Amino acid sequence: MRNLTNCLFFFFFHSLLGLLLLTILSSVDANSISLKPQESAYASPFSIITATTTSHSQLNQTIAAVAASCSYTVTITTSCSSPKYTRDQISLSMGDSFGNQVNAPRIDDPSSGAFERCSVDTYDISGPCLYEVCYLYLYRSGYDGWMPESVQVDSYYTGTSTFFYDTYIPAQIWYGFNYCQNPRPSGSSSMFVASKSLPILVFMAFLLVAIFNIEAA
Repeated sequence: MRNLTNCLFFFFFHSLLGLLLLTILSSVDANSISLKPQESAYASPFSIITATTTSHSQLNQTIAAVAASCSYTVTITTSCSSPKYTRDQISLSMGDSFGNQVNAPRIDDPSSGAFERCSVDTYDISGPCLYEVCYLYLYRSGYDGWMPESVQVDSYYTGTSTFFYDTYIPAQIWYGFNYCQNPRPSGSSSMFVASKSLPILVFMAFLLVAIFNIEAA
């Protein structure tokens, strides 16, 4: 009887640990995207809207988009393996799984030193409000070449999303990440898993206490 009780105790103990680990991992905000970027499946997936650059500097440039309602801070880090400088034309597009899209055409400005090797360039971009940033693409046109290390998007509503490139952007194509799933508010998946796991965790905790009491008796 004692051996059976010990086996049951260890079985439920490890099951409880597994469920607890699953709940913790599912609750973590998976906004840090580290998989490899890919070419967009569409030749021209985005309809770039007109934007005007209101100021230029190496570390802070502001882009005001037409009919904008939310603001985003985009920080682009250029790899130290990139060419010393680039005169290429660079554009950016990002969005969510609901079809909302923010476009920033021609964020390049060679005269300001933007996208030089090892540089960090920050842009304040305005555009439609996003529930999350689940896709981000860069577009390059030119002959110098450019290798971004990462692109970080910060917003009051979407939090922080980081996309790691660390590879050269091919010319004349949209290149980046698309991890949009079925339309849902950001974070709802993790909350769903956590809420479903909680009753099971409570039940197994009570069961472990009961088994421990039997063992003690």
